[in-house]
Amino acid sequence: MGKKVIIVGGVAAGATTAARLRRLDETAEIIMIERGEDISFANCGLPYYVGDVIQNRNHLLVQTPQGMSRRFNLDIRTRQEVVRIIPAEKAIEVQNLQDQTVYRENYDYLVLCPGAKPIVPDFPGVDKRNVFTVRNIPDTDYIRHYIDVGEVKKAVVVGGGFIGLEMAEMLHHRGIAVTIVEAGPQVMNALDTEMAAIVHNYIKSQGINLVLNDRPQALQGDTNADKVILSSGQEIAADLVILGIGVRPEVWLAEQAGLVLGSTGGILVDESLKTSDPYIYAAGDAVQIKDYQSGQDALVPLAGPANRQGWIIANNIAGRALKYPGSQGTGIVKFKDLTVAMTGKNEKHLQRMGWDYMVCHIHPNSHATYYPGATQMTLKLLFTPGDGQVLGAQIVGYDGVDKRIDVLATAIHAGLSVFDLQELELAYAPPFSSAKDPVNMAAYVAGNMVRGDVEVVYWQQVENLVNNGAFL
Repeated sequence: MGKKVIIVGGVAAGATTAARLRRLDETAEIIMIERGEDISFANCGLPYYVGDVIQNRNHLLVQTPQGMSRRFNLDIRTRQEVVRIIPAEKAIEVQNLQDQTVYRENYDYLVLCPGAKPIVPDFPGVDKRNVFTVRNIPDTDYIRHYIDVGEVKKAVVVGGGFIGLEMAEMLHHRGIAVTIVEAGPQVMNALDTEMAAIVHNYIKSQGINLVLNDRPQALQGDTNADKVILSSGQEIAADLVILGIGVRPEVWLAEQAGLVLGSTGGILVDESLKTSDPYIYAAGDAVQIKDYQSGQDALVPLAGPANRQGWIIANNIAGRALKYPGSQGTGIVKFKDLTVAMTGKNEKHLQRMGWDYMVCHIHPNSHATYYPGATQMTLKLLFTPGDGQVLGAQIVGYDGVDKRIDVLATAIHAGLSVFDLQELELAYAPPFSSAKDPVNMAAYVAGNMVRGDVEVVYWQQVENLVNNGAFL
């Protein structure tokens, strides 16, 4: 008999671990325990189901428990929850949520993939009937049902990150008047100020109310929250409230087992994704990883890194010594026709770390302007002054943003410089790009700056220069 591996959590990292391990080891006994009804569901698609862009609920189910169990010869147990880990005995206790019975299982290796839970702020009214978070398919079922049976005309979305913007877009798509409330000075904190300003203007142009530097302090109403009271004193009427403030790693099980937590609050893992216990691995939104560029501790609750971590853990359990190099935080979000993407470091990160850097902005078109449909994008590139190594990039535009950010993410991972980007031979035909792709163009500008061929004035310097007698 082969190794007995128990996986706690059956969505991104958990399902990937199970599938990869089975491909590598036909003899392993693989048990996957999931407290919800669904496994391997498309949690990144949840807002689009609320917005009725994805109309068939089943399309969110990448795998069913029955189908995945048959395909990979897995023991998949849904509606069951691991309630205790006993590391000294290499055992767990599991509660069947259908009949409340508790049983025990031993393991050779345990893989923790518990994910992260939505942050629910502690102010009056968060328990009202029309206040929702978005974590799983049942959450979206409740939201859809509430919209379908109620007269929802006004919604408040608290939080201006990925989930907040996606939910705001989808509610607006359904004809609901939307207000976004963001506690900070901008949406999408991974963007720098001037790039976020483009997003702000676009949000407002779509008829969506955007409130910055303010936060709810109470939700008023009887059964439902019909009014959101902000710290500024502003009151916003609401038929529906979505809390999209962010997530926290779910670590109570690991903590109870005595596993070491990191400085960020996530489960501490080494390069092999092993916890402080040599027989317990962890992956996904619950783990603290290293930033790929700086080596600093980080939480990166994104699907791509979670799946990659699960794949690496399976390889390590199967005897292949692989290391997880960390994440550089590549992300992308769609808001109606606008696409917002980022990778690597922004100016806020670089200033905090004390790194020297230079910045260039360009405003190229998505493809050749003489071919119909070309749209403008704004591309920001961050790089080192000495050798031009690429540190980060942000792009806001309408078409072709995704493929450019992917090239720049690859450049960061490979340690390329702007001079390397100048030499990239990228696919070109008029419907797709220009003979000088936006990535090439940004690299040409950046290279000129590194070599001192041009003198650059940044936007934040203009006011001071004019006040000191400069002419524009």
